[in-house]
Amino acid sequence: MTINCKGKLVDLSTPKVMGILNLTPDSFYDGGKYINENDILSQAEKMLSDGATFIDVGAYSSRPNAEDISETEELRRIVPIIDILVKTFPNILLSVDTFRSRVAEVSIQAGACIINDISAGKLDNGMLQTVAKLQVPYIMMHMKGTPQTMQKQPHYDHLVKDILFYLSERVSAAKALGIVDMIIDPGFGFAKTMAQNFELLSKLDLFKIMDLPILVGLSRKSMIFKSLDISANEALNGTTVLNTVALQKGANILRVHDVKEAVECVKLHNLIY
Repeated sequence: MTINCKGKLVDLSTPKVMGILNLTPDSFYDGGKYINENDILSQAEKMLSDGATFIDVGAYSSRPNAEDISETEELRRIVPIIDILVKTFPNILLSVDTFRSRVAEVSIQAGACIINDISAGKLDNGMLQTVAKLQVPYIMMHMKGTPQTMQKQPHYDHLVKDILFYLSERVSAAKALGIVDMIIDPGFGFAKTMAQNFELLSKLDLFKIMDLPILVGLSRKSMIFKSLDISANEALNGTTVLNTVALQKGANILRVHDVKEAVECVKLHNLIY
């Protein structure tokens, strides 16, 4: 189970960690934390030294009810950062968190190597064609609606079956266009209630039927801190617990704010399994 990143085959049969580097002022946990070049480079260096295989950069906040920004503003935020990260860390494997095909294309041209799309191509009709043209790995996540409307749509006939059907349809559409390397993300926290998030995690192993790498993004999310009646700042321990469950259920990539702890989680998991 490998993906091709800039000619380098990354084996995902051993779980990997993706560090989150938000370039937005309003992300739910670290919004506004990395807004100048020194802070961004320092955080990227820390995540790489802590063992991150990938770093995911995003300039559009997808938290519930987040502000909708223009494509121009998203590009203004993200392209210079990709440029300095690639120049400073030539071997870095950058994933770009965007649902816009133009942002995806410009970001890959600037040196990124993976597209991470919360909409699986549903919010931009040109995204799948763009990824097919670029021939880069594509992460497709399940979501209903948009970040601004998704929490009004957590209605399912059969939660896991509905999400599997959605992802299967998107994978088929991507394959038809010639996209080769695909990763699926069930979309914890996106158009799902707290109970649905926990049901989804409990049945995550069912997604292995798709025979594709599974990315899980649970890091410091509200399903953790609201369940424990704490803040996102206090949710690292809970994140580690749920990341462990995700690994046991077949997760291939953990997308996290705290790389060191996730890497330790993977190491210990590998000693057992």
